[in-house]
Amino acid sequence: MFTPPGLGYDRAITVFSPDGRLFQVEYALEAVRRGWTTLGVRCPEGAVLAVEKKRILPLVDPSSMEKIWKIDEHVGVAYAGLASDGRVLIDRARVEAQINKLIYDEPIDVEILTRKISDLKQLYTQHAGVRPFGVSFLIAGVDKAGPKLFMTEPSGAYAGYYAVAIGAGSQQASEILEKNYREDMSLEDAIRLSLKSLGVAMEGGLSPEKVELAVVDIKTRKFGKLSKEVLEKYIASLT
Repeated sequence: MFTPPGLGYDRAITVFSPDGRLFQVEYALEAVRRGWTTLGVRCPEGAVLAVEKKRILPLVDPSSMEKIWKIDEHVGVAYAGLASDGRVLIDRARVEAQINKLIYDEPIDVEILTRKISDLKQLYTQHAGVRPFGVSFLIAGVDKAGPKLFMTEPSGAYAGYYAVAIGAGSQQASEILEKNYREDMSLEDAIRLSLKSLGVAMEGGLSPEKVELAVVDIKTRKFGKLSKEVLEKYIASLT
């Protein structure tokens, strides 16, 4: 049956438009662009993940709104987009990390973990009856190859970065990252650059209540979040 041009291309995930586009994947990318500003910075001493936290409703407990999650001792993720999609993929990532540890008796490589999650995302772009995951991940960790930072897209594509920003304020944050990033910067400098970039993209300025930040360093190979007290000191040092 003849289908008029432009009709149906945005209704079925498996149908390409005449110019080679999958509209449902592009719509998923739009969900990421509307998400909270999220960024990552990699340096020789480790990697940093930072996320803007917004208080959607006055009676919501801010501590219950986590945007950065530990996957294994040496790796964690931050995401922008649909929180429900992110939660499901985070659970899957944790399972993959434990499977790798049970089979090979070693922590999973950061890129292998990234590829496994990206493979699942890609799978949901080529089957009828499903939709793409409307979430992008920043995956940061330290493995035998050193500090790593990857970004995954709803399409299943991924790439490694020195520094990257996603979400609603990604353009403003990226400008600061591009101007100030140095490959030889220390982890302390990476933390300050992350906060500076996030502050430019945020409304109302930086505060410990509005920011979630985690680091992983090459010495301990431990991924963990910074406390509000530590964040307050870093924020004060920027002014």
